[in-house]
Amino acid sequence: MALLSVLTPVLALVLCMVAGFLFLKSRAPETSPGVAGQTKGPTKKEFRPWADQDLQDDTEITRGDDDEWVENNEEEDLAHVPYSPQRYPEETMLQRAKDFYSLMSQRRSVRFISPEPVPREVIDKVILTAGTAPSGAHTEPWTFVVVSDLDTKHKIRLIVEEEEEVNYRQRMGDKWVHDLARLRTNWIKEYLDVAPYLILIFKQTYGILPNGKKKTHYYNEISVSISCGILLASLQNVGLVTVTSTPLNCGPQLRLLLKRPANEKLLMLLPVGYPAADATVPDLKRKNLEEIMVAI
Repeated sequence: MALLSVLTPVLALVLCMVAGFLFLKSRAPETSPGVAGQTKGPTKKEFRPWADQDLQDDTEITRGDDDEWVENNEEEDLAHVPYSPQRYPEETMLQRAKDFYSLMSQRRSVRFISPEPVPREVIDKVILTAGTAPSGAHTEPWTFVVVSDLDTKHKIRLIVEEEEEVNYRQRMGDKWVHDLARLRTNWIKEYLDVAPYLILIFKQTYGILPNGKKKTHYYNEISVSISCGILLASLQNVGLVTVTSTPLNCGPQLRLLLKRPANEKLLMLLPVGYPAADATVPDLKRKNLEEIMVAI
C-alpha cells in the first residue's frame, strides 16, 4: 500500500503528459508523408474551391529517377544580344497610354456570342501574342488548344454543363451562388456550342524534351495566367469578345477528350467570337485609380 501511494502521483503525472501530447498532436496541421513541412489541403469546413482549387497550383512533381530530368547545365548557354526598343516622346507616351486604356476599358465578359465566322489567321496571331508573355526561366509552360469542330465543342459543353450543375447545386455554396445571381449566370453554357472558337489554355506542370527527359517549369501557373491576360487584351484589340471560364472539376475529362498529355492541366476556357447583335452585359462599374493604386 505504501508503494502504491508513492507511485500514484507519478502515474497521474505520466497520464497528464500523455493526454497533453495527444491533444497537441490533434491540433497540429497534418503533413504529407513525402515532403517535410508540407501541409495538407484545407478541411471540408474550410474548403473554398474558388481560391483553393481553381487558383492553387497543387501539382505534385515527384523527382523519381533523376536520369529522367534534365539539369540546367545540360542546356546550352544563351547568347545575349543588344536590345533597343522604340522610345517615344513623353506626349506620345501619354497619348498611347490613354488610347490603350480607352480600348481596354471597353472590355467586358460577354456570354452572348455570335456564330458568325472569325478568320482563323486572326486567332493564330492573337495566340502568338499571348505566347510573348514572360515565364519562369523562359520555360513557356502553356498550350493553347483551339477548337472549332462542332462535335467536339458540343462534347465540351456536355462535360462542362454536367459538372457546373453539380457546382451550382452542391459544391459552390449558397454565398457564391447568391453573389453570382445579379450577374444572371447559371450552369447552362449555350455559348460553348455557338462561339466559332473555344480556346482551352493548359498549364504544363513540367516540360518533356525531344529526348524524353523532363524539364522543371517554374511558376507554371503564374506564367500561364500572365499569358491569359495578354490573350484577353489581344482579343479586345481585334474586336472579339469572350468570357473567362474556369469550370470546376472539368479539367481531367476535357484533357482526355482533347488528348492532352498528363503533364498538362486545364487553367481556363474561353469561348471566342463577335458579340451577338442582341448581346447585353451587367452595368458594372470599375474601381478608380485611388482604389487600386498605392503610391509610396
